[in-house]
Amino acid sequence: MWQDKLQIIEDTFMDLEQQISDPDVIARQEEWRRLMKRHADLAETVHVYREYKKVVADAAEADEILQDAAADADMTALAKEELAAAKARRGELEDRLKILLLPKDPLDEKDVIVEIRAGAGGEEAALFAADLLRMYTRFAERQGWKPTLMDSNGTGLGGYREVILSISGHGAFSKLKYESGVHRVQRVPETESAGRVHTSTVTVAVLPEADEVEVEVRPGEITIDTYCASGAGGQYVNRTASAVRITHHPTGIVVTCQDEKSQLKNKEKAMRVLRARLFDKAAQEAHDKMAADRKSQVGTGDRSERIRTYNFPQGRVTDHRINLTIYQLLHVLDGELDELLTGLITADQTEKLQAMA
Repeated sequence: MWQDKLQIIEDTFMDLEQQISDPDVIARQEEWRRLMKRHADLAETVHVYREYKKVVADAAEADEILQDAAADADMTALAKEELAAAKARRGELEDRLKILLLPKDPLDEKDVIVEIRAGAGGEEAALFAADLLRMYTRFAERQGWKPTLMDSNGTGLGGYREVILSISGHGAFSKLKYESGVHRVQRVPETESAGRVHTSTVTVAVLPEADEVEVEVRPGEITIDTYCASGAGGQYVNRTASAVRITHHPTGIVVTCQDEKSQLKNKEKAMRVLRARLFDKAAQEAHDKMAADRKSQVGTGDRSERIRTYNFPQGRVTDHRINLTIYQLLHVLDGELDELLTGLITADQTEKLQAMA
């Protein structure tokens, strides 16, 4: 039973409390930090479980009073109120505990690399790619995370054919992983003189960032080319071979980076993107279902493969996976994604609970 699992977790939590207070363990800093992390990971579950046990005890005590024929009317009325409140709270806590017992995605705590690419719609799609870049940057800032531009391929009107953003912060992948897919925009482009609404698409891929230990890239497997950067940057980019292109021969993956003036910094960023793509590729090959899901989400940028629509004339955002519509489009594009992401997380948790039933 799930209650038995919770008791085991509480016992483990108490054992960890003793270990992290042991001077000998504290002296071994690496081991102490590992135990502290395990302790912190279990803290919320144990806190809720202890409240749950107290509520169960309160309900039993109130029920005992109600069964006592000698109890006076005031005591009986109070016991009825307490029993009703305890039962309601017990149901809430049971639901929360079942969610806390769901298997954790080992990637949830990772930083992410967000790849945004203009799909169908030409320049208007590129402009919307810039809007999504700003949306994710603002969302990251609201979460206290650190967004960093990795690479970009801009257009003359301020849009992006492709732009790559890294986001570092606690639980970044746990929330942003739901953003992978085709995002559709419906609006009148700035270049449209007749005032007609156009439909364009942008694809978003959210990759968990991998470190060197998780993904080994052997020198013999890659070719690193340098060239003069293009786009904004003045004369400097035209005469300095600062841009970097890395080709990973076993997979055919090619990564470019030119946003930094330093060739070394561009190489470091390109390697981070390459490791993330290789890590994602390995995960897909190891989990066929995950690979199929991601393919259906990201797609090719075609208008028919969409997860979300941003409709400017109606001022709404609709997430098609959970049939949720929010009439706060400008707020969403300013990084207020909490309502959408909460809905997606809840739906995901509900599916997993049903699968366990």
